[in-house]
Amino acid sequence: MSRLRRSTGRPGGVPPEAELEVLACLRERGELDARSIRSALRAIRPLSHSSVATLLRRLEAKGLVARRPSPVGKAFLYRASDRSAAAMRGVLRRLVRRVFGGDRLSVVSTLYAEPTSEKEIEELRRLVEELGKGGRRGDA
Repeated sequence: MSRLRRSTGRPGGVPPEAELEVLACLRERGELDARSIRSALRAIRPLSHSSVATLLRRLEAKGLVARRPSPVGKAFLYRASDRSAAAMRGVLRRLVRRVFGGDRLSVVSTLYAEPTSEKEIEELRRLVEELGKGGRRGDA
């Protein structure tokens, strides 16, 4: 059993929703302090500073977040670790299994059921070509 699976205590090693939101914020925005994370999440999940700090400690204990001292003040700067990509893939695998019966193509066709930009279509072509050559995309 992997450390991630053990440390989350949830099926498939999927972190709780609040932790996922903090992790997604860090993956999207890069390195942030707790105050900036709280501000970024305010619209979708209002949290106290102590709640954000607790979530960050839990994510760090699971190896999903790394921290370093901020160059200014006493705060720490947090970033998503390399292991966070595996956690996100776990979330997607669970979604595909539970919602789409394991059919990954149904997920893609659902995502692109509505009109999309030429840029996205070209990126999809590149991805399909890469996958056809045995390549693999880094992040989920």
